[in-house]
Amino acid sequence: MTFATGAGGRVGSECQIRSTRHLCTTLAVIGAALSVPCIPAAAEDFYAGKTLEIIVPSGVGGDSYDTLSRMVAHYIGRYLPGNPSVVVQNMPGAGGILAANQLYNIAPHDGTVIGMLDQSIPEDQLFKVPALKADVTKMNWIGRIISNNAALFAWHSAAVKKIDDAYREPLIICSTGSASQLRWTMLKRLLGLKLKLVTGYKGTGDGLVAMERGEVEALSMPWTVFRILRADWLRDKKVNVLLQTGLDKAPDLPEVPRLVDLARNDEQRQILELFSQPEKIGRSLTAPPGVPAERIAQLRSAFAATLKDPGFIADAARIRIDLSPLPGEQLQAIIDRSFDYSPAIVAQAEALAQNAE
Repeated sequence: MTFATGAGGRVGSECQIRSTRHLCTTLAVIGAALSVPCIPAAAEDFYAGKTLEIIVPSGVGGDSYDTLSRMVAHYIGRYLPGNPSVVVQNMPGAGGILAANQLYNIAPHDGTVIGMLDQSIPEDQLFKVPALKADVTKMNWIGRIISNNAALFAWHSAAVKKIDDAYREPLIICSTGSASQLRWTMLKRLLGLKLKLVTGYKGTGDGLVAMERGEVEALSMPWTVFRILRADWLRDKKVNVLLQTGLDKAPDLPEVPRLVDLARNDEQRQILELFSQPEKIGRSLTAPPGVPAERIAQLRSAFAATLKDPGFIADAARIRIDLSPLPGEQLQAIIDRSFDYSPAIVAQAEALAQNAE
């Protein structure tokens, strides 16, 4: 599967494939029932001759944000009335905040620009990160492709062979996004793990190279992606898997502890659970506030159809990504619930994450 690279970092795939005249049927997405609303006839011509842009918070080929956005871009245009062209705009920087601010404040609020934001942006908002100028509860969430149970893994030569070793031995972690910076900074301060964060890499792709060069000792990324992307590392025992960040354990990592398993008391468990919530958001698409309701319905409908498309399913199978889709309405509810912690717990979590390294 190849994608054309345009000038100025705008990368995308021309998706003018075929006309889809009726989007009022109910579509199911990978075993999850996604109800597709009927689209008013007056809205059917909006996307004709236009380009849909997908903003991504990482570099080209940098990680699963970029890979999955390109997969969606390859198909979604054919399921939107008018069959717009679709491009991917890579916008790395500030741990995903640059992309979030662009989508929320600068991009048109008409349905021609959507984004796959860093999953930790709701945490940034919860903790009142000054640089973030967006409100995720006001955005229009379109749907999720995969949840993200990330795995923290360390190079075989590192002194830390299991997570308990990090209480005694230092571990140099490559931190490529806001989610990892918040999470590892919090663990250092809450539990006393000897973690040293190295930032500045544009994506996990660069981080993997940095591990091989010996510049860093550890990195985290979605387990379902890593186990395929670096299956040889696992086979040859080049890395040790230390920790998984999701609330649900990966079936093939039964002995690897979760973030919440490190808690020593109920207060710590609530804090660790709060920091695990972004894994439910994973790799999801959203639109800015103010987009007309009928256009959000179109985007959600097209997203649902994209994830049902045999070509999309085949592409996911080819790179062996386990899809875990969620419709926009349910995702919106998860976003809202991520703010439902007591003020005391939020205050403690915010203090732990403040000035994340």
